[in-house]
Amino acid sequence: MNKTARKFVRNSVRGISTVGLSLIVVLGTTMTVRADEADAKRILKSMSDYVGSQKALSFEYDATLEVVTFDDQKLELASSGTVAIKRPDKIRSTRSGGFVDVEMFFDGKTLTVLGKNLNMYAQADVPGTLDNLVDELRFKYNRPLPAADLLLSNSYDALMADVVDVKDLGSAVIGGVECDYLAFRTEEVDWQIWIAHGDRPYPCRYVITSKLMSHGPQYSIQYRNWKTGRKAEAHGFSFQNSTHAEKVELKDLKEAGDLPAHFVRGEAK
Repeated sequence: MNKTARKFVRNSVRGISTVGLSLIVVLGTTMTVRADEADAKRILKSMSDYVGSQKALSFEYDATLEVVTFDDQKLELASSGTVAIKRPDKIRSTRSGGFVDVEMFFDGKTLTVLGKNLNMYAQADVPGTLDNLVDELRFKYNRPLPAADLLLSNSYDALMADVVDVKDLGSAVIGGVECDYLAFRTEEVDWQIWIAHGDRPYPCRYVITSKLMSHGPQYSIQYRNWKTGRKAEAHGFSFQNSTHAEKVELKDLKEAGDLPAHFVRGEAK
């Protein structure tokens, strides 16, 4: 169902046969907007409840991290990976791309990060739940899991923190799956999420756009092969050093973060 009116505006742009096409979304009445906001919150809450209630789940993903250079060129760093979870305190994830090939293990006590391309690994004591690990990775080690907020036992509260605007944009199709398309805004980021229809409301796509950096770089992640229960690949959470990898400090495990070592982080605008 279309819940907004859309108007297409064609603008001529200087250049070689270049035509810009912009989409203006015009919101309806205040009553409609409020109804859409309530629907969006309900759908997001159903996703949070569904994902948080799964004792075992696994999925594959494709992610893109946009970076903006000092001369205003936007680049996309693409990677793919897998995640397997057994609640409340076990996770295994992989991520591979042009500059990284890393695997992470957590068995409820010890976090292990293996740089497979380096044949090096690092460990840290992080006893506790998956929720605690997500916080530790983000705030203490600056190594956040891909779209980690969606994996929390109560992702709704984390996602809705500081949200100032909510939109239900109707339906969309991601990877052949019909989804609800929702958009949210905070003072620092805009984010969008596509949630599968039906009794398995899992996330199909998630996009975060920075409002603190020039050109609004995005982080996007698209999910596939989502499994739960007995079908989930929920095993192998303890690290086995089968390749005789060298143990190093976590800070010394280069080429295992979000950016290649030769990229230099700048400042927000």
